[in-house]
Amino acid sequence: MKSTVYFVRITPVDGETEINQKLKLLIEESKVLDFIRPKEKTAIKLHFGEQGNTGFVRPEHVRVICDAALERGGDIFLSDTNTLYRGRRLNCQDHLNLAYEHGFTREITHAPVVIPDDTREENVANVQIDQKYIKSAKVAGVFIEADGFIAVNHFKGHILTGFGGALKNVGMGCASRQGKLAQHCNAAPVIYAEKCIGCGECEIICPVKAVKLVDKKSTVDTKKCIGCASCLAVCPTMAMFIDFKAGSQVQDKMVEYSLAVLKDKKKKSGFINFAVKINKECDCWGMENPRIGPDVGILASNDPVSIDQASFDLVIRESGKDIFKEAHPEQDGTKQLKYAQSIGLGSRDYALVEL
Repeated sequence: MKSTVYFVRITPVDGETEINQKLKLLIEESKVLDFIRPKEKTAIKLHFGEQGNTGFVRPEHVRVICDAALERGGDIFLSDTNTLYRGRRLNCQDHLNLAYEHGFTREITHAPVVIPDDTREENVANVQIDQKYIKSAKVAGVFIEADGFIAVNHFKGHILTGFGGALKNVGMGCASRQGKLAQHCNAAPVIYAEKCIGCGECEIICPVKAVKLVDKKSTVDTKKCIGCASCLAVCPTMAMFIDFKAGSQVQDKMVEYSLAVLKDKKKKSGFINFAVKINKECDCWGMENPRIGPDVGILASNDPVSIDQASFDLVIRESGKDIFKEAHPEQDGTKQLKYAQSIGLGSRDYALVEL
């Protein structure tokens, strides 16, 4: 059965006001937030951006979504989880401060920010899903306890999953640190010794001391490695690379985690994809990374699989080529879509309504 995906086009001449007007139209016409009932606790999951990266969805646009949820009576909050890798999003206070620095204040968005401390056991929900790889998923409890769920997603490339959209924002983004580790742990980096110059940047940045310099060459302890790919981001000679065969399991595990978050919210969730500022890598990278495609537009749906499939199709059509495959030739991003459909998360078959 086809799901409906609504779409508004964004052009290079559109300013903030024009984009917000189009976003308001999208929300009203799609009715994507009409599941919200008065006084229901509604989580808005987004990425506040790593320090040095500006690819995240702008807080001024998030305010439009927050206002629409408030108009429907929702008791809303913005949220994200802490990271595995070293950076400004590693702990609750630094993560919260960075969110404020990036403009996600109550004054601007009209919603509070909640960063759950998953070092406290009471803040982690164990969700039984009994899937191929994940039997019990460890998810931040705030998302499970909420009555409703809105995922606001920046659609872009990703080194392990080909692209990242709604499924990645939900599956990876709502997981506790243990949950993130369970998804990443089989994707340790490999080293081209002939390219390694022994600068030690990878050793410095590794959050779990899995990388060491031995005889002026980097080595990786795969038993310690958590697969966060921080070392790839800092390597100046691209001597570090990922075993992409392991990355295929990352996609499946990520999708299973999406199921854990959404399985009790199939009629209480909405998804909004911003297919603009389409970068090569995730917003987790603490640096600007190159754009690989044109601004396309904003999409809305109550089906996370359909919205990612439609975003993927639109970006490729507007680019005139598969920019995700070109950026990450070892990855097939559609694998996550196929698997998500197979476990009942949604449909790849959609009807696109352009407004």
